[in-house]
Amino acid sequence: MPFYKKIQVSPLTSVFIWKIEEEFNELFRQIRLKDVSLARLERMKSESHQKGFLSIRHLLKVACYSDFDLFYDADGKPNLMDGKQISITHSNNFSAIIIGDENVGIDIELQRDKITRIADKFIDFEFEYLDENAVDYIKKLTVIWGAKEAKYKMCNSRSLSFKDDMKVFSFDLKDETGEASVHQNDFDKKFRFFFEEFESFTLVYAIEK
Repeated sequence: MPFYKKIQVSPLTSVFIWKIEEEFNELFRQIRLKDVSLARLERMKSESHQKGFLSIRHLLKVACYSDFDLFYDADGKPNLMDGKQISITHSNNFSAIIIGDENVGIDIELQRDKITRIADKFIDFEFEYLDENAVDYIKKLTVIWGAKEAKYKMCNSRSLSFKDDMKVFSFDLKDETGEASVHQNDFDKKFRFFFEEFESFTLVYAIEK
């Protein structure tokens, strides 16, 4: 079973990571799904997305939950029946969830050169401290994207702009943590995020301060 890792963020908050190495049938036959989840799985055209969907259910099992404990609100935000907070992410052959009592968010991204071509789509304030010629530029961009994606999930507002409404303050890669904020009209929240790298991926998870 390729359960990859558990990170104990705090006594009440945990991250669970899965490395997807199984074939679809192996993932599928080991999990029970609600009818609505099965229908959603069948509508997915990509096997990669199907395997990501199923691996998330395996992570729920590791965390002592099941697909029957998970539901989505009208905006598509995942929730757990017991009131715990959950956030979900999947990228290529990795998936991850974070579960806690606080508002939490998570994202995992493959580090890729092409992120430099879209940087001006999701960054404004951050250009003040970034060095485009630095060897760690791609890694820092990936952390920033991940932090903003995690915050977007936590705020559950489709109107938020990564570029205009979110800030990730200057951070050092060796610290594996940083601070960020979201401000839109009278909406103003602050977050602490954490990150780490493995196998050319960057994992970022955030907690509301």
